[in-house]
Amino acid sequence: MKLDVISLDAGKAGDIDLSDDIFGLEPRADLLHRVVRWQRAKAQQGTHSVLGKSDVSYSTKKIYRQKGTGGARHGSRKAPTFRHGGVYKGPTPRSHAFDLPKKVRALGLKHALSAKFAAGELVIVDSLNIAEAKTSAVAKAVKENGWKRVLVIDGAEVNENFARAARNLEGVDVLPSMGANVYDILRRDTLVLTRAGVEALEARLK
Repeated sequence: MKLDVISLDAGKAGDIDLSDDIFGLEPRADLLHRVVRWQRAKAQQGTHSVLGKSDVSYSTKKIYRQKGTGGARHGSRKAPTFRHGGVYKGPTPRSHAFDLPKKVRALGLKHALSAKFAAGELVIVDSLNIAEAKTSAVAKAVKENGWKRVLVIDGAEVNENFARAARNLEGVDVLPSMGANVYDILRRDTLVLTRAGVEALEARLK
């Protein structure tokens, strides 16, 4: 498949051949859903915690005698039935991560790239080279190309000037090719790849 390549100032810069095995698949929502769930679960902190019966600070003295009160039998006030008592089976710190086969993760990334291509939301730029790390230069390029919420993926190394200039722009994310992931690709309206980024992704996913 061929796709036009543009420069950062929206001028034409030739075209590029894209692999059908990576950019030409029929997107599968079930695969994308599995990979996004895996990513978000892995990112979850899991620091939720409550005080159980053994954690709350209270005397363990029996609160009243066993028999003859007409009330229910009780031991300490740490029981969950009492105010300020421990929580029964509350959340404890844990990892929410689960395993997902590498082949499924790789296939999910291919389907995410294919989904962007099929929707016409994939843009290839020649390079991210800019003379100075000026936010105004990147903002001008974003405006001229009509990008709103955009993810920019470069090759193995992101152009340092571009990365520094884009850091302060809302709605512009910049990643190296190894940082490309399904969640970030899908959550942005436009995916911008450099020539180096395309080569790196095709080498990674072939």
